[in-house]
Amino acid sequence: MHKQRGLILVLTTAVIVGVAGFASGWFVPTETTVTELAPGVWFRKTQTKPEFIGCNQGWVIFKDFVLVVDANFPNQSEVIIREIRKTTDKPIRYVFDTHYHGDHADGNVVFDKLGAVIIASENNRQLFDTNGIAGFEKSQKEKPDEYGKLKYKKPDLWFPKKLVIDDGTQRVELIHFGHAHTAGDAIAWLPKHGIAFTGDSCVNGAFNYTGDSDTESWIRVLTELGKLPIKQLAPGHGDPRDKKLIAVQKRYFVELRQAVQQGIDDGKSLEEIKSSISLPWYKEWTGVDVQERTENIEHVYGELTGKKAAK
Repeated sequence: MHKQRGLILVLTTAVIVGVAGFASGWFVPTETTVTELAPGVWFRKTQTKPEFIGCNQGWVIFKDFVLVVDANFPNQSEVIIREIRKTTDKPIRYVFDTHYHGDHADGNVVFDKLGAVIIASENNRQLFDTNGIAGFEKSQKEKPDEYGKLKYKKPDLWFPKKLVIDDGTQRVELIHFGHAHTAGDAIAWLPKHGIAFTGDSCVNGAFNYTGDSDTESWIRVLTELGKLPIKQLAPGHGDPRDKKLIAVQKRYFVELRQAVQQGIDDGKSLEEIKSSISLPWYKEWTGVDVQERTENIEHVYGELTGKKAAK
């Protein structure tokens, strides 16, 4: 790797709560905002309605360079570069993809042109090679004005369990706890500030896509995440919040699995489970009825029975 002088770079192998109402201001889906969470630590919350334009992002300003959390779509990569330039003229040296999904990683090519090193958990490697590039090529056909003739860019540096970037002014620990939203999920933990950028391992709202997930393992990942002394949590989608968001996210998967298992034990069909499942608090949190997340119910049913739902 290049440009690492003066930098410590370390690779190693090594409660259920109530929720406030959707209208309480946890997140405003029509707004994109940029906030400085701590000195040199920035968070961009990206709008999701009326148009979903991508994931949340962050950046950390070190002494001589910048680290970006999540590349987003190509057009949003261009936007965040402009936002970063409002805060610093230091070079963007690293981009950390929390996972392979296009709204988090398709913009890698934009940062690569700036000379940035793209980093991800090595458990993402196969996913980038298969689903990632397939999704990118699909987007090229569907969004030619944005993707054009861009070439897919995979990460340059893979880490097994943990990677630390520390130059004495800032410290970022990239940590893979296990299979959650995807097999390769990782977070960015800033211990000096108590800030965690969680990607889609923990989100604030109805963004709990389970298609690549293992929800039993996801619960364990959230348990481990909850052991960190987090003061501020910057999720992959939705507004930032405090550590209590982890318990809310965990509650959804625990109770969803319990409800689906109860339906199975009662001899109900998948369709009967989908039409009868009820988690009123989930709508209070997300603004969406739990029954509307049919793909998540189908996914959990498949996990618990070994039967994939017919598409």
